[in-house]
Formats: sequence, structure tokens, C-alpha cells
Amino acid sequence: MELNLAVLIDGDNIPSSYVKEMMEEIAKYGNPTIKRIYGDWTNPGLSKWKKVLLENAITPIQQYGYTTGKNATDSAMIIDAMDILYSDKVNGFCLVSSDSDFTRLATRLREAGLTVIGIGEKKTPNPFIVACDKFIYIEILKQQTDDDPEVKTQKSKTTRRSSVDKITPKVIRLISTTISDLADDDGWAFLGDVGSLLQKKQPNFDSRNYGFQKLTPLINSTKKFEIERRESSKGRFKLIYVRNK
Repeated sequence: MELNLAVLIDGDNIPSSYVKEMMEEIAKYGNPTIKRIYGDWTNPGLSKWKKVLLENAITPIQQYGYTTGKNATDSAMIIDAMDILYSDKVNGFCLVSSDSDFTRLATRLREAGLTVIGIGEKKTPNPFIVACDKFIYIEILKQQTDDDPEVKTQKSKTTRRSSVDKITPKVIRLISTTISDLADDDGWAFLGDVGSLLQKKQPNFDSRNYGFQKLTPLINSTKKFEIERRESSKGRFKLIYVRNK
């Protein structure tokens, strides 16, 4: 069943230059039936949002900053999210922010049985990340655009290299223990199940963080695992299994 998603964006916390890639990514997980962005639109600093909001049919919600030092945008997003939750119009949320203030909201939505996808910058605090079912770093979405030959430049290459995470021993241990958790008597585990369990253990686990579009080439690059492709029962495609060396 396809998810109907409510996409709620913290306009104070996300660069407008990422919106196109972000909406394309969200479409992979469901149908964004509600799309709202929150901010004080009287602030000249948010004027650059106007064009991208029109292009992506995102509704701006005006929220004045009533008190200095208090983030009224957060409160407006949280109130709207609860109203949407009780309306039963969606079965998933996409919370776009790098602010840990939305940690409790993500937890509450998941307690209600809804899927929660978080999107934010790499500076996002860990409590918000682990409160989501899946968390996606917006830097990797921009990185994919940079990989397009038409827009690739020397500058984009440098940016891409600096934004890719290293595959540390900790990452390899995470993959290894996950394979062990799912392995049959011969040590083999179905890669699809491995990917799902990795996501549950670490919501921000994404092969794109390490410069790979898919999990298979990431695992293969470490030289720590065996990969086996087996014929499916339908014969139209191969099933991929992995095990620890």
C-alpha cells in the first residue's frame, strides 16, 4: 500500500536550494498529499523560497515570531502535525528539519502507528534521527545532482568528495552483525532483509552517505563479505545473498 504523506518543512532550518531534489526523494516513499512549509514570510531572508514553492506546489504557512528567542515555527508545525494526525488523511509524515525540537513529535507520530521519514542536514542531532523510521541527509540528494554529467564541475567534484563519509570499522561491524542476525545455517542472508534491518538499527544508514547508490556495491567495496546471486523462482531476476568472510 502506497503511503499518503504529509510533508512539513521547517523553513527556518532548510536551504531552499534543496527543495527540488528533496521532493523527488520523497516521491520514492509515497504520495505527498499535504505539503506545507512554515516560517515568517515577512522576513526578507525567506524571499528566495517563493519560486521553489510555486514550482513544487508547497503551501507556505505564515508564522510570526511573537517572542525573541522562541521558535514559533516549531510550535506551528507541531500543532499542524497533530491536527493532521487526528484527521486520518495520511498514514505517514515527512518532517524536514535539522532541529532536535521535533524529536518528541516524531516519537508521538510513530506511537500512533504512522511512518515517519526525517530529512535534514548532517548537523541534525542524533535524538531526532533515531526517533524517525528513516532519516535522509539532504547533502546526499544534492550530491546526486552533482553526479549528473551536465552539471558536473571541478568544484562539484571537490564538494562531493568532502561530503562522502568513510566506511569505518564501526560501519563494517554493523553490517557484519546484521548479516549474522539474519543468516541461515550456512551463514547466508538475503540482502533485502539485511538492508531493512540496517535501517531499523540505524535510521540514517544509507549507502549514498558513503558514495554508493546501492547497498551491494558498498558491501562489495569493503572486501569483507561474500556476495552470491541466485536465480529467483520466477526466473526474471536474481536474488542477492551475502555472508561474512
